[in-house]
Amino acid sequence: MGEDVPAATRFPRRLARSGGRGPGRLLRVPEVRPSQGKGDLSMTSHPDAEAPRPQDSPRESAGSGPAEPASSTPSSSSSPPESSAPASGAAPDSTPAANEDALISIDAFARADLRVAQVLHVEPHPNADRLLKLQIDLGSERRQLVAGLAAYYKPEDLIGKQIVVVANLKPAKLRGEVSQGMLLAGSDEEGVAILMPARPMAPGSKVR
Repeated sequence: MGEDVPAATRFPRRLARSGGRGPGRLLRVPEVRPSQGKGDLSMTSHPDAEAPRPQDSPRESAGSGPAEPASSTPSSSSSPPESSAPASGAAPDSTPAANEDALISIDAFARADLRVAQVLHVEPHPNADRLLKLQIDLGSERRQLVAGLAAYYKPEDLIGKQIVVVANLKPAKLRGEVSQGMLLAGSDEEGVAILMPARPMAPGSKVR
């Protein structure tokens, strides 16, 4: 070996990335060593020499992008806290508290004995211009009813008609005349109309 070349004239091996050869491929740079001649330098390549592996850049690693900071935002998949409040779309109680006392059960309604009756005779009430006295046939018996129909029906118009009555109503006295039941009628702005079967039925038939 010749004289040592000053350190300032030595060229260390360098590793560089090759542009256009794909990521991660390294180029080997030949090392300059002194030749046997004095003061002469020669370029020699050492294929057996292993190039040192550079450390990964803190900003970049092979096959991965830059590291993302941990997010402090809660995951969108986490369930929101359950609320004990009722949903705004929930249907409210359809029965106002003020009307609850007016409701009856089906059993209470079934206690009313509704029957078809045949009108046999009608006459004005002797003590009231607005009332009529009706004699009716309930099949098993005859009864008298007192009803406020004088303003809407003439006595002769009701004879022979079939009506619906509450047969188990407690008897009451109206202006001195006993009424043994109550007939059913509807009312609107045009007046009063008696409820009648759509077809002839046997007197005493039960209305269900």
